[in-house]
Amino acid sequence: MILRFTPPLLQRVLQPLRGTEPTAVLIRSTARQQWRFLGVSLGTSLLQAISEGGTLALIFLAVEALGKTEATNWGSNPILSRVPALAEWLQGFSGPVLFLVLLGSAVGLQLLQSLAQYLNGLSVDWFAARCRARITARIQSQILALSFACASSYRVGDLLDQAGQGPEAIRIEIETLNQLLLSGLLILAYLAILVGISPWLLAVAVAMAVLLASLQRRLLPAIRRQAQRVNEAQVGIAMRSTEDIQGLRMLHSSGQLDAADLSFRGRMEALERGLRGQALLTNIVNPLSGLLPVVALAVVALASVLLFGARSTGILPSLITFMLALQRLNTRLATCAGLMGTQAVNQARLARLNALLRPEDKIFRRRGGVPFQGLERDIRFEGVALRYGPEAPEVLSAIDLVLPKGSTLALVGASGAGKSSIADLLVGLYAPSRGRILVDGSDLLSIDLASWQQRLGVVSQDTFLFNASLAENIAYGCPWATAADIEAAARQAQAAGFIQALPQGYATLVGERGYRLSGGQRQRISLARAVLRRPELLILDEATSALDSQSERLVQEAIERFERRHTVLVIAHRLSTIVKADQIVVMDHGRIVEQGHHADLLKRGGLYAGLWRQQVGGSEAVVRAD
Repeated sequence: MILRFTPPLLQRVLQPLRGTEPTAVLIRSTARQQWRFLGVSLGTSLLQAISEGGTLALIFLAVEALGKTEATNWGSNPILSRVPALAEWLQGFSGPVLFLVLLGSAVGLQLLQSLAQYLNGLSVDWFAARCRARITARIQSQILALSFACASSYRVGDLLDQAGQGPEAIRIEIETLNQLLLSGLLILAYLAILVGISPWLLAVAVAMAVLLASLQRRLLPAIRRQAQRVNEAQVGIAMRSTEDIQGLRMLHSSGQLDAADLSFRGRMEALERGLRGQALLTNIVNPLSGLLPVVALAVVALASVLLFGARSTGILPSLITFMLALQRLNTRLATCAGLMGTQAVNQARLARLNALLRPEDKIFRRRGGVPFQGLERDIRFEGVALRYGPEAPEVLSAIDLVLPKGSTLALVGASGAGKSSIADLLVGLYAPSRGRILVDGSDLLSIDLASWQQRLGVVSQDTFLFNASLAENIAYGCPWATAADIEAAARQAQAAGFIQALPQGYATLVGERGYRLSGGQRQRISLARAVLRRPELLILDEATSALDSQSERLVQEAIERFERRHTVLVIAHRLSTIVKADQIVVMDHGRIVEQGHHADLLKRGGLYAGLWRQQVGGSEAVVRAD
């Protein structure tokens, strides 16, 4: 069976630990830190192999001693003849006494082996736990370190699957490698016993090794390919399941529940076919590995009679010990075959994990720069353009804007005009493709991004709330906030009324993504969160779009009070909410087409005036607005 551990095979087994792949680097660095665990694992593996070999040797001697009634010469024994000092010492014992001594020693070695097995499993599990903790943190850090543009290119289900499957793949790899090491050492121990009894009979084991190695060379590539297909199907199912659950409201409201269920069942049927195909391959190895030993044992029994037939003693002990060692050797061979199959399947998971953790072809969020202390004069856009990909069309072109401190600037225009893209640039989710954004004369790209974003307040159309209490959601990102601060922010956002009406008040849990609240309530909580931050710049992206008329009026009053003392960027669909803005910018197809005060824009009779007439009414409304 030593042919199983040829250098190419050993390289393939150790491939996950070699090279510069992120998982390999992490395992190696963890191994250097946790070398004591690996030392215990290696030492206990060696101890198990030595104990196993010693146990078989003692069984051989015990069976032979059982047939002797008085002291005898052990020098001719095929095992003891290699250890003359031990053979001479045993000559003083009679058969029955020696049988009990040897049997007790064998039991003692097995107890030692059991202890070594326990310590081995414990050390490996502790090392795997450390690697699992590090890889889980590494996956999360990698996702959070990506720029928003890069992170948003991944599907949520894919990232969730990576976070769940990645650490498990590391655990499987470590435990598989440990079991392969232990099995290899035990195989060497069995081979030593077999050689000690009869080198000729070892040819049977070698023949089995050739057959099994040939079988695996044919099966492993097919197993890997099938595992890759199954893994891709599982990722697709995870992503579809996540999207269906997140989009339950849309599925219900559009009558697509049955279609979604049918589509998901189709994916599951495809996965079932893939798993069955994988099972056809992975389940071939073990039955064949079990059949070969039976054939081999029959051959060994016949060969042993021919080889030992001329020997007056030791035929039965030699045959029993050889058959026992060969049976255990075959068990380990089957174990190795199964472990190799497991490792082949696990390679697909590791490959996906490495693809996520590999820094190449990824854009990471900007770090470093000058800390932002506060807005002193203004924010300027100079010739700013934006495209979301190298081959994508420009969504913004030649944007020139000035947002003075303490003023309110409103962006209006049809959907897709580029209003939210300007907000995304200000927040730092994307960087300009051309041009620059200046904050008090300094390029925004030269400012520490985190310090800038921490001084912003953003209320968007897609309000996200954590599954936590209302107070925790309002105070998110403001660890200094007291209960009084939270309540004051809620009052300013017109949220205090409905919060106090709840049985648990500010301690009420909002549920996943705030599903226990209405859309208007979620937006008011988001506004309270933004107000509590005391932002240098408040960005309102359709902040009142989900509110009824009364709530919108209340929130609008709160925003107007806030606007008097702060710099505000408003993206509005309802033009009636921005008539008092210091500056209104009208956008169309990514460009600024009009700019000015409400009354001036109405007098020009351009795009803004047309939008106003559509929402408010005819010329009488224009006159009244004037």
